Amino acid sequence: MNKATKGFTLIELVVVITILGILAAFAIPRFANLETEARIAAVQGLAGSVRSGATLAHSLSLAKGLAPADPVDMEGTAVAMANRYPTAAAIQATLVDTTGFDFAGGVFEKQGATDPAECSVTYVAPAAGESPTITVNVDQC
Repeated sequence: MNKATKGFTLIELVVVITILGILAAFAIPRFANLETEARIAAVQGLAGSVRSGATLAHSLSLAKGLAPADPVDMEGTAVAMANRYPTAAAIQATLVDTTGFDFAGGVFEKQGATDPAECSVTYVAPAAGESPTITVNVDQC
């Protein structure tokens, strides 16, 4: 009488482990790259929000006929203005959510980046008659 054997042979197990190792060698770098791409997308998205916030504050200032340095009220928050645009220190007040970013003096740095200073959005308030400068840096995300 033959006994039926159950389970895998040693060769089958070695082949499966080798295939899994090869797949992991290709998958891990792709996942690491996705993390970087996600940080870049977050920085670029925040840059768009900063542009929108500055434009909205500017529009409110013009629509209400305020003086160039008069603050505007955005959802109950007074936003300091200079030349009808938010100041660098006040631009954060025009945004609803800046989770994942550190803010100081007009610079939003992405938390978790290789070099947060090189993964950032910088807002510079404009001179009279100019538009603000918004710089996106994604060199070290």
